[in-house]
Amino acid sequence: MADWLAQVGELPTTLLMGVLGVVMLFDAVPLLGVLVPGDVAILAAVGVGRPATGLATFAAVVVGCLAGWSLSFLAGRRWGDRLRHSRVGGWIGESRWAAAERILRRGGGRMVLVAPFLPVFNALLPLAAGGLRMPYRRFLGCATLGAAAWAGLYLVLGTASRSLAGLLPGPASPMLVTMAVGLLLATLVLLGTRRRLRALAG
Repeated sequence: MADWLAQVGELPTTLLMGVLGVVMLFDAVPLLGVLVPGDVAILAAVGVGRPATGLATFAAVVVGCLAGWSLSFLAGRRWGDRLRHSRVGGWIGESRWAAAERILRRGGGRMVLVAPFLPVFNALLPLAAGGLRMPYRRFLGCATLGAAAWAGLYLVLGTASRSLAGLLPGPASPMLVTMAVGLLLATLVLLGTRRRLRALAG
């Protein structure tokens, strides 16, 4: 395992960031986002990467998120009602769809900004925003700030976790330790935010 992680870390930065960007794109798509752990992917990239790749990781996360959210937004604007009453809408659930619309009506663009910190709704809110005819320029601006804040938070947590991994005795895997400690820290940091925002979903 350690040898495999070392080989991954030696891959070209461009390839690593490209894969990370694709993972972020899938993470931002409804249904697929539930299956793709975006936060774990960021922490893994920090764990196997090099200090100089921090800016590239940040850019890959933001670009991937914006690409996925823009696709969902445009799909919601073009096929919102059809998707809502289709099999895909049934998988998402009418209650979640209605909750996403309530969140957007109450909070508007501010809720798009905090969408990355909301599990499940991070992929559903862009789809609902398109269906509610939110101006794309406003959506993109709020989504960019939200993606940047989310990426920055996990980069900071991942970097701190990797530094802690270097202090541990023995041949501990930097990526595994970074992921474990980073997820623990992220849970503590985001728990209060998610609890307050969950009330808006009814």
